[in-house]
This record gives sequence, structure tokens and C-alpha cells, in this order.
Amino acid sequence: MNLVIEAPTPTTSTLHIPTTPPDYAAIKQRQQATWASGDYSVIGTTLQIVAESLAEAADVHAGTDVLDVAAGNGNATLAAARRFAKVTSTDYVPALLDKGRQRALAEGQQVQFEVADAEQLPFDTGSFDVVLSTFGAMFTPDHARCAHEMLRVLRPGGRIGLASWTPQGFIGRLFKTISAHVPPPAGLKSPVLWGTEPHIVELFGSRAAEIRSERRLFNFRYRSAAHWLQVFRDYYGPTHKAFAALDAEGQQGLERDIKMLLDELNTAGQASLVVPSEYLEVIITKG
Repeated sequence: MNLVIEAPTPTTSTLHIPTTPPDYAAIKQRQQATWASGDYSVIGTTLQIVAESLAEAADVHAGTDVLDVAAGNGNATLAAARRFAKVTSTDYVPALLDKGRQRALAEGQQVQFEVADAEQLPFDTGSFDVVLSTFGAMFTPDHARCAHEMLRVLRPGGRIGLASWTPQGFIGRLFKTISAHVPPPAGLKSPVLWGTEPHIVELFGSRAAEIRSERRLFNFRYRSAAHWLQVFRDYYGPTHKAFAALDAEGQQGLERDIKMLLDELNTAGQASLVVPSEYLEVIITKG
């Protein structure tokens, strides 16, 4: 079902004001180390279909100036470039941008790559027609600052396209499982809030002419629960770092709980592993 939200102005009662502001600089340093660990591209390339869907929903077409924020290994970057848009791909982890650069080169796509913090984008106001982010912006420590920057660099009437995991979906539940073993930094908002309509309205509503959202499913397809766990433990930064932070007993407990979650959600029976994971696809039109 396609949900259209006529964006209201948030009231002070809807805003969360932490009593002690988190140390965002320290958190970012930890995040950069996390995403640089393993090899996210092994996971990221399997998610390409999400970016293709988002590019269609955002109506990316030839000649469009597109910015990919927290681009990772370049899924939304490539989706936009394949539609002959003029694409700038950004991330604050150079190793991730290198993977996107290699993919673009292999396809013969002309893309500009630039190391950039999503909370402090190095572009003039109103530089882009479309701003995209697939499972990237949601991980910024300061949600409001990231939303402000995405809106700032967007031209009036332009569109922001977001794909974010929901709290109740598989990845949302995975993060909750990991947090029970390795607690996140105090005061930090959960990234999966980006997968909820009220939070999107809170972040973007005051400057949006329209917000459209649709809940979609991405299917993780692996040989087995053990295979998924091996791949994510080796290559996916958050899982890789979580296991590294635990002793042998703690690692066994985390592995047990993740396998239980995978077995609960697996729709393929004994044949293989297919785990549907819900995400929220959002298109925001700037007023």
C-alpha cells in the first residue's frame, strides 16, 4: 500500500530533546572504524534491487543532478547512473567509496566520488535535483542534522529518496538482538527510527510539500543460517565488530540468538535460507 502523508509542522511535544547530548565526534570515529571493517561490499551488492526500486520511485531520469548520501559501495549511485543522471557519490569511509568507484569503472559509468560527512555536506545550497540514500543516512548519529543537510542541498521541488530498515523487520530485530549483547552508545537514537513514518515527518515534514512512503520487503537469500552468519560475521561491519567485542562465551550467546532469529523468519524450510526483511521506501518532495 502506498501511503501519502501531507507533511505537518512538528510540534515541540513530538521532539525528543536528550538531557545530555551524545559525543557525536567520538561516535562517528567508532562508526567509521565499524564500516571500514570487514568488507561491506560483499553484503551491499546483494541489496542492489532496493536502489533500483528507489531510483524509479524518485523518478531519476537522464540529466538529473543526483547526490547519493552515505553511498557505501554505490548501489543508489549506480542505479542513478544507469538512468543517465549526473551523479555525485559520497561517504565518509574512503574504503567504501573505493568499492563504488571500482563498480562504476567496470560499468563505464561517469560518476563523481567525494569523501563527505552526511551531516556536513560540502555542497552549495540547492545543488541537486534528487538526493538518495539506501540504508546509509539512517546510521548518522545526529538524525536532525543529516535531514537538514539533505534538504539544504536539494533544490525547491526536488526529491529525497530513502530506503531504511524498519524496527519490526528482520534487520531491525537483528540490531535489537545485537544491542542486548553489545549496548550502543548512550543517548544515541536508533537508526531504525528512519524506518518509521512519524520520525520521517518529524525530520522532514516542516519543509516538505509531500511525503510518500511504502513498506517493502528485501529477501536475504543464503545457503543456510550458518552461511548467513559466517558472511555477516566476516564482512558486515556492525556484526563483525559486535563479535569482536565479546569473549568466547559472549560470542556463543550472540551466535545462538541470531541463529534463533534466522530460523524463526526463514521461509525456505530446510532447503536454504530466505529471510524477508521489511524496509521503508520514502520519497520526500521539498516545498
